[in-house]
Formats: sequence, C-alpha cells, structure tokens
Amino acid sequence: MFDLMNMMGKMKEAQARMKEMKENLAKVTAVGEAGGGMVKATVNGQRQVVSIEIEPALLKPEDKDLVQDLTVAAVNAAMSKVDEIVKEELKKSTEGLLPNIPGLDLSNLGNLV
Repeated sequence: MFDLMNMMGKMKEAQARMKEMKENLAKVTAVGEAGGGMVKATVNGQRQVVSIEIEPALLKPEDKDLVQDLTVAAVNAAMSKVDEIVKEELKKSTEGLLPNIPGLDLSNLGNLV
C-alpha cells in the first residue's frame, strides 16, 4: 500500500538534495566552441556565461559579423553541454528518493536553477 508519510519524507530529502545541488551548480562548467575553437564560451551550471575567449586574429572590424555569429554559436553549444551535465547531476541527486511513477518526469527540474 502507498505510504504517504514515507513519500513526504522522501520529498523533503529530495528538496534538500536539490538545494545542495543548486548551490554546487555554480562550480560546474562547460565550454562550447565555434569556428574550430576560435571562439570559446564557458557557462556554469546555473546557465550563466562565465567567460568568452576570442582568437585575436578574429578581432578585425571586417570580421565583426563573423565574431558575433561564432560567439552566439559557442554560447549555445556551452549551454547545451551544461544542460546535459545538470540533467545527469539531477538524476544522481534524486536517485532512489522517489518511486517510479509513470508520467512523472523530473528532467525539467534542472531548468529551474
């Protein structure tokens, strides 16, 4: 039979683990590259851009549009990578806490950070 008190305890434990995970996500980083590594963007697990590196050879006025496009591509690549890392960390943090309930998908919780 379904044990509501046990479930509530597991939810509190999951909530505490989520809070801890959110704090740790600032330390998780992912790097995205574009233009064969000429532009690199580093993003943390809280989806904040930490740094942008641009190869000096690209810093010419005539390459402005290219640099902008490569920067966007690098940031998007880093965001995708960090999303995967966050999803895996979330999976590890909540593993064994909640029963396998059909239709209950917690994969989007990483986007709440």
